[in-house]
Amino acid sequence: MSGTDTTKPGRPGRPGLTPPTDAVAPVRHAEAPAPGELLGAHYDRCFGCGTGQPHGLHLEARAGEGVSVQAEFTVKEAHQGAPGLAHGGVLATALDETLGSLNWLLRVIAVTGRLETDFVRPVPLGTVLHLDAQVTAVHGRKIYSTAVGRIGGPDGPVAVRADAVFIEVKVDHFIENGRTEEIQAAMADPDQVKRARAFEVNP
Repeated sequence: MSGTDTTKPGRPGRPGLTPPTDAVAPVRHAEAPAPGELLGAHYDRCFGCGTGQPHGLHLEARAGEGVSVQAEFTVKEAHQGAPGLAHGGVLATALDETLGSLNWLLRVIAVTGRLETDFVRPVPLGTVLHLDAQVTAVHGRKIYSTAVGRIGGPDGPVAVRADAVFIEVKVDHFIENGRTEEIQAAMADPDQVKRARAFEVNP
Protein backbone atom coordinates (compact mmCIF):
# COMPACT_ATOMS: atom_id res chain seq x y z
CA MET A 1 0.00 0.00 0.00
CA SER A 2 1.31 3.45 -0.83
CA GLY A 3 1.27 6.49 1.43
CA THR A 4 -1.19 8.24 -0.89
CA ASP A 5 -4.96 8.07 -0.44
CA THR A 6 -6.57 7.36 -3.81
CA THR A 7 -10.03 6.51 -2.49
CA LYS A 8 -11.41 9.98 -3.23
CA PRO A 9 -11.24 11.13 -6.86
CA GLY A 10 -9.77 14.51 -7.72
CA ARG A 11 -7.30 14.50 -4.84
CA PRO A 12 -4.09 12.99 -6.26
CA GLY A 13 -1.10 13.21 -3.96
CA ARG A 14 -3.20 13.55 -0.83
CA PRO A 15 -1.28 12.07 2.11
CA GLY A 16 -2.86 8.81 3.24
CA LEU A 17 -3.27 8.00 6.91
CA THR A 18 -2.05 4.41 6.63
CA PRO A 19 1.75 4.08 6.66
CA PRO A 20 3.22 2.28 3.62
CA THR A 21 4.64 -1.19 4.16
CA ASP A 22 8.22 0.06 4.12
CA ALA A 23 7.64 2.67 6.85
CA VAL A 24 9.86 2.38 9.92
CA ALA A 25 9.24 2.59 13.64
CA PRO A 26 9.80 6.05 15.17
CA VAL A 27 12.97 6.60 17.19
CA ARG A 28 12.94 8.95 20.16
CA HIS A 29 15.76 11.48 19.86
CA ALA A 30 18.58 11.08 22.38
CA GLU A 31 18.06 14.68 23.55
CA ALA A 32 14.26 14.51 23.75
CA PRO A 33 12.66 15.67 27.01
CA ALA A 34 12.49 12.96 29.66
CA PRO A 35 9.20 11.11 30.27
CA GLY A 36 6.98 13.23 32.50
CA GLU A 37 8.72 16.49 31.56
CA LEU A 38 6.43 19.40 30.73
CA LEU A 39 7.10 20.48 27.14
CA GLY A 40 5.89 24.04 27.59
CA ALA A 41 4.55 26.33 24.88
CA HIS A 42 6.39 26.04 21.60
CA TYR A 43 5.41 29.65 20.78
CA ASP A 44 3.88 32.17 23.18
CA ARG A 45 1.25 33.32 20.66
CA CYS A 46 0.19 29.84 19.57
CA PHE A 47 -3.58 29.44 19.93
CA GLY A 48 -3.12 25.85 21.08
CA CYS A 49 -0.42 26.10 23.74
CA GLY A 50 0.73 29.72 24.00
CA THR A 51 0.35 31.54 27.29
CA GLY A 52 0.15 34.84 25.39
CA GLN A 53 -3.26 34.02 23.90
CA PRO A 54 -5.98 35.02 26.39
CA HIS A 55 -8.64 32.92 24.65
CA GLY A 56 -6.32 30.10 23.55
CA LEU A 57 -6.48 26.52 24.75
CA HIS A 58 -3.42 26.83 27.01
CA LEU A 59 -2.90 23.12 26.37
CA GLU A 60 -0.13 21.55 28.46
CA ALA A 61 1.73 18.54 27.09
CA ARG A 62 4.19 16.23 28.80
CA ALA A 63 6.62 13.81 27.23
CA GLY A 64 5.59 10.18 27.61
CA GLU A 65 7.42 6.92 27.10
CA GLY A 66 8.78 6.15 23.64
CA VAL A 67 7.48 8.70 21.13
CA SER A 68 4.31 9.67 22.97
CA VAL A 69 2.87 12.66 24.81
CA GLN A 70 0.04 13.25 27.23
CA ALA A 71 -1.76 16.59 27.32
CA GLU A 72 -4.67 18.37 28.98
CA PHE A 73 -6.81 21.41 28.37
CA THR A 74 -9.91 22.76 30.06
CA VAL A 75 -12.91 23.80 27.94
CA LYS A 76 -13.64 27.44 28.80
CA GLU A 77 -16.36 29.94 27.90
CA ALA A 78 -14.49 31.11 24.79
CA HIS A 79 -14.29 27.53 23.46
CA GLN A 80 -18.04 26.92 23.06
CA GLY A 81 -19.82 25.95 19.90
CA ALA A 82 -23.31 24.87 20.95
CA PRO A 83 -24.36 26.33 24.31
CA GLY A 84 -22.38 24.67 27.07
CA LEU A 85 -20.38 22.43 24.72
CA ALA A 86 -16.92 22.63 23.19
CA HIS A 87 -16.74 23.72 19.55
CA GLY A 88 -15.67 20.86 17.28
CA GLY A 89 -12.98 23.03 15.74
CA VAL A 90 -11.51 23.68 19.17
CA LEU A 91 -11.38 19.96 19.87
CA ALA A 92 -9.68 19.37 16.51
CA THR A 93 -7.18 22.08 17.44
CA ALA A 94 -6.44 20.33 20.74
CA LEU A 95 -5.79 17.07 18.89
CA ASP A 96 -3.62 18.81 16.29
CA GLU A 97 -1.60 20.61 18.96
CA THR A 98 -1.02 17.40 20.89
CA LEU A 99 -0.04 15.48 17.77
CA GLY A 100 2.26 18.28 16.68
CA SER A 101 4.10 18.26 19.99
CA LEU A 102 5.23 14.70 19.23
CA ASN A 103 7.69 16.09 16.71
CA TRP A 104 9.70 17.63 19.53
CA LEU A 105 10.49 14.10 20.72
CA LEU A 106 11.86 13.31 17.26
CA ARG A 107 13.62 16.70 17.11
CA VAL A 108 12.27 17.51 13.66
CA ILE A 109 10.34 20.49 12.29
CA ALA A 110 7.11 19.20 10.81
CA VAL A 111 3.74 20.59 9.75
CA THR A 112 0.31 19.02 9.60
CA GLY A 113 -0.26 17.41 6.21
CA ARG A 114 -3.56 15.76 7.04
CA LEU A 115 -5.70 15.44 10.15
CA GLU A 116 -8.78 13.23 10.33
CA THR A 117 -10.90 13.64 13.45
CA ASP A 118 -13.73 11.55 14.90
CA PHE A 119 -16.10 13.21 17.36
CA VAL A 120 -17.39 10.43 19.59
CA ARG A 121 -19.28 12.30 22.33
CA PRO A 122 -19.98 15.91 23.37
CA VAL A 123 -17.44 17.67 25.59
CA PRO A 124 -19.17 20.00 28.08
CA LEU A 125 -17.97 23.41 29.19
CA GLY A 126 -15.63 23.07 32.18
CA THR A 127 -14.44 19.62 31.14
CA VAL A 128 -10.76 18.72 31.29
CA LEU A 129 -9.91 16.88 28.08
CA HIS A 130 -7.14 14.32 28.59
CA LEU A 131 -5.20 13.61 25.40
CA ASP A 132 -2.77 10.83 24.61
CA ALA A 133 -0.81 10.77 21.34
CA GLN A 134 1.93 8.71 19.78
CA VAL A 135 3.92 8.44 16.57
CA THR A 136 3.21 5.11 14.89
CA ALA A 137 5.56 5.18 11.89
CA VAL A 138 7.93 7.28 9.80
CA HIS A 139 8.36 7.14 6.04
CA GLY A 140 10.80 9.62 4.55
CA ARG A 141 9.49 13.07 5.44
CA LYS A 142 6.10 11.72 6.56
CA ILE A 143 5.38 11.14 10.24
CA TYR A 144 2.27 9.06 11.04
CA SER A 145 0.59 9.57 14.40
CA THR A 146 -2.60 8.96 16.32
CA ALA A 147 -4.32 10.54 19.33
CA VAL A 148 -7.30 10.04 21.58
CA GLY A 149 -9.05 12.47 23.95
CA ARG A 150 -10.96 11.34 27.03
CA ILE A 151 -13.21 13.06 29.53
CA GLY A 152 -13.68 12.28 33.21
CA GLY A 153 -10.01 11.37 33.65
CA PRO A 154 -7.12 9.82 31.69
CA ASP A 155 -8.97 6.50 31.60
CA GLY A 156 -12.43 7.96 31.05
CA PRO A 157 -14.69 7.54 28.04
CA VAL A 158 -13.32 8.52 24.62
CA ALA A 159 -14.70 11.86 23.36
CA VAL A 160 -12.49 12.50 20.32
CA ARG A 161 -9.79 10.72 18.35
CA ALA A 162 -7.63 11.57 15.38
CA ASP A 163 -5.09 10.20 12.94
CA ALA A 164 -2.59 12.48 11.27
CA VAL A 165 0.30 12.73 8.86
CA PHE A 166 2.92 15.39 9.53
CA ILE A 167 5.43 16.42 6.89
CA GLU A 168 8.99 17.29 7.85
CA VAL A 169 10.04 20.72 6.55
CA LYS A 170 12.95 23.12 6.80
CA VAL A 171 12.70 26.43 8.66
CA ASP A 172 12.53 28.13 5.24
CA HIS A 173 8.89 26.97 5.09
CA PHE A 174 8.05 29.48 7.82
CA ILE A 175 10.37 32.24 6.63
CA GLU A 176 8.78 32.16 3.16
CA ASN A 177 5.16 31.91 4.33
CA GLY A 178 4.91 33.61 7.73
CA ARG A 179 4.41 37.30 8.44
CA THR A 180 7.81 39.01 8.50
CA GLU A 181 7.46 40.73 11.90
CA GLU A 182 6.64 37.52 13.78
CA ILE A 183 9.30 35.50 11.95
CA GLN A 184 12.01 38.05 12.69
CA ALA A 185 11.01 38.29 16.35
CA ALA A 186 11.09 34.51 16.76
CA MET A 187 14.42 34.19 14.93
CA ALA A 188 15.95 36.90 17.16
CA ASP A 189 15.14 35.10 20.42
CA PRO A 190 18.48 34.46 22.21
CA ASP A 191 17.12 31.21 23.69
CA GLN A 192 18.11 28.56 21.12
CA VAL A 193 15.51 26.07 22.30
CA LYS A 194 12.67 28.62 22.16
CA ARG A 195 13.89 29.76 18.75
CA ALA A 196 13.80 26.20 17.42
CA ARG A 197 10.45 25.37 19.00
CA ALA A 198 8.74 28.47 17.61
CA PHE A 199 8.74 26.73 14.22
CA GLU A 200 7.71 23.34 15.52
CA VAL A 201 4.15 22.61 14.44
CA ASN A 202 2.63 25.50 12.51
CA PRO A 203 1.00 24.51 9.19
